[in-house]
Amino acid sequence: MITVFDSDRDNVIESYVGSGKTTYDIALKKLFPLINRFEAQRKMQDRKFYRRLQRDLIDGCLMPPITIAFVDKKKNDLSKQKDFEKYVNDNIDNGYILDGIQRLNTLNAAAKDENFDRDRSLYVNVIVSNSQDKLLYRMITLNNGQKPMTPRHQIEILTSEMFDFSGLRNMSVQTEKERAEKIHRGAFNLGDISKAYLGFLTGNVNNENNKIIDEKMDEILVSRVLDSRETTSEISFEEIISEVDRLSADTANKKWFKINNNLIGFCVGIKKSFKDLSRIEPQEFSESLDLFETGFDAINASKVNLGKYRRQLSREFIENYTELSGMDEDEIVEYFVEFTS
Repeated sequence: MITVFDSDRDNVIESYVGSGKTTYDIALKKLFPLINRFEAQRKMQDRKFYRRLQRDLIDGCLMPPITIAFVDKKKNDLSKQKDFEKYVNDNIDNGYILDGIQRLNTLNAAAKDENFDRDRSLYVNVIVSNSQDKLLYRMITLNNGQKPMTPRHQIEILTSEMFDFSGLRNMSVQTEKERAEKIHRGAFNLGDISKAYLGFLTGNVNNENNKIIDEKMDEILVSRVLDSRETTSEISFEEIISEVDRLSADTANKKWFKINNNLIGFCVGIKKSFKDLSRIEPQEFSESLDLFETGFDAINASKVNLGKYRRQLSREFIENYTELSGMDEDEIVEYFVEFTS
């Protein structure tokens, strides 16, 4: 059992946060298996440090606290300590290790020694949020500076493990591993969804830049996520994917979304036009995309980076959908040309 000492409210990520403790034995039985919920969990890093921690654990040290997270879409009131504690223990099998995967790996290795004390205390921090997006914000603040796990890697993991795509009606999603075994015709690549999620989180469509070294680009991405701080947004990425699925009932729309640059632009732009677009029927949206492509085709391909401008223009078009979809062909061409000049 995990004992929870208190419960408080984190107003930045709109989540309940508590501290507590358990034993090494319970941690090995209940928390260690959770690291396997991540298909692409981090490999052990800085072996010298973790070997030292392993020896210290055998000698009786207290391991630094780990952070466990839960997604509670029912939005339970967990302001009372007893309710918080009951929720954590009732739902422990559905938890995520937000910070401490390496330490749990080390704890498991230390437990093989005959001198290991399973009754020692392990302190934990617990976060219960109603949104994967808000947990991602906190995950980056916890892991920033740990080079072995880049922001992109973190987002890829969460996209794979924390979103349930099985309920989608008009689109399916495949991982690279699944695609290597058998490609499902018309399926979206999980990597493309992950890039769209990154765009959603940063509020920026330009998160790839070969002119910037990877390490520096990772720092920029972390800054973008943290600076956007749109954790109070009423629109979640899950709702956006549901809207993509709804509009994909029209095959032309689905084909447009499968162009990754379009999907990225859409997922960033719709944050400001969600209410308007949610009222648009798939066929009507398809007709507006014909207008978009007319404007885009007028751009001189030899003068610009088409991939970059497709992301930017799709964001612009979706963000200002009501105004731009009402233009005629000449007006949209002029608007796009001026935008790219």
